[in-house]
Amino acid sequence: MAESSSTATPPSIPVVFSTKTPYQLPPQKFMIPASWRRFQLSQLINTSLALPRVVPFDFLIRGVLLKGSLSEVANGEEETLEVEYIESVLPPTRLAALPHEEWVSSISCFVPGHFLTGSYDGALRVFDRAQTLLHTTSLHTAPVTSFTVVSSEPALSDQDVLIVTASHDRTAQISRISLDGTETTSTPLAALHLHDSPLADVASSRDGETILTAGWDGLIGLWSTSIPETDEVPLETVAAPERKKRRKVQEGGSVKTKAPKAVLRSHTARVSAVRFSPGGGAVSCGFDSTLRTWDIERGLCAHTITISEKPFLALALPETPETALAASADRSVTLFDVRAGTSVAAAIKFSHPATPAALVFAQGSGTQFASGAYDGVVRVWDVRSATREVAIARVWDGKKVLALDWAGEVMAIGGEGGVEVWRAGVGSEGVLQKETPSVA
Repeated sequence: MAESSSTATPPSIPVVFSTKTPYQLPPQKFMIPASWRRFQLSQLINTSLALPRVVPFDFLIRGVLLKGSLSEVANGEEETLEVEYIESVLPPTRLAALPHEEWVSSISCFVPGHFLTGSYDGALRVFDRAQTLLHTTSLHTAPVTSFTVVSSEPALSDQDVLIVTASHDRTAQISRISLDGTETTSTPLAALHLHDSPLADVASSRDGETILTAGWDGLIGLWSTSIPETDEVPLETVAAPERKKRRKVQEGGSVKTKAPKAVLRSHTARVSAVRFSPGGGAVSCGFDSTLRTWDIERGLCAHTITISEKPFLALALPETPETALAASADRSVTLFDVRAGTSVAAAIKFSHPATPAALVFAQGSGTQFASGAYDGVVRVWDVRSATREVAIARVWDGKKVLALDWAGEVMAIGGEGGVEVWRAGVGSEGVLQKETPSVA
């Protein structure tokens, strides 16, 4: 009598694994049951490497994340599947909400032990990790649109942080925030004057010596972080509301006016975002449906990528200088190849059900990023698979996400709902249940 189908050996598929993570398997071919899914494959990697703690993995086949069984993606039992494994991002979990009545347009968890927010009332706020509001300083007469923490500044002590804010009041401002453990204080140092329209973004270089500002007037300003001894812009040329505010500030100290080192001109409409490139230079995007790279030493646009009718809203750069991630009003995020010589360089498109307004790469990662959208949802993606997000955080219902930052496993989220802090990163999957396939 023939053996019943219930006791027949399940089909196996030859598989070769690869990875860019530190968890390297030796080069060999595995014969793996076709019914295996992500969890069993993750167990295999962990047991084969005898990892001291469980590291969950996801798997890419032909650039697509495996969501079902191997049999659903294999073309036949004879085909050898090439499978790349990556560290999993577990679903984000909510940790806390910070007390914040104003809409938040910019947020940072760059300063150890603190959260900083810029909001629509023109103020910068400092919170500790216990969710206590330590300090509020009104720096602008209109909404703060963006701020950056200057990463290196030799003149500052360990308790001092240099901040540059940008605002709808058409100025950017350099301020010192002092965190001495007992009292948090702020000191405005210099006002940056160039733009005749609201500012959309500000960025600082890795060495802390240079600043970029982006405005609705289509201009990008290049500035130093040094504080001048005398005004570089005559007070009479400063707009009246800013003059009035500056006189108030000067009662308690001197705020100098700064002029830009250079002005980068090429955009024909509002510049939405600008970033320093890891490889030197800068990248910007705007409402003129262009993504531009810049030679900032010469003050020239080095390369332009134009996508018809695609106003860009946000920008994020990975650790490598070849690509840039841009969010646009057509409800998508696109990964571009920004190297010169590539004309239209849309590499991967990540579709969203609502307009994405904030982007951030995971700290130290060139592949995992998060997008925050107008539907109140933060989505975590891997650039190697655009078919669907790898994790979702439903932060608010019907309130826009406007700002994101991600340091380690801490994700700070700002928007119309205020501020929330979520945990996002790699976690454990518990005790392994060992099941070993044959090795070809």
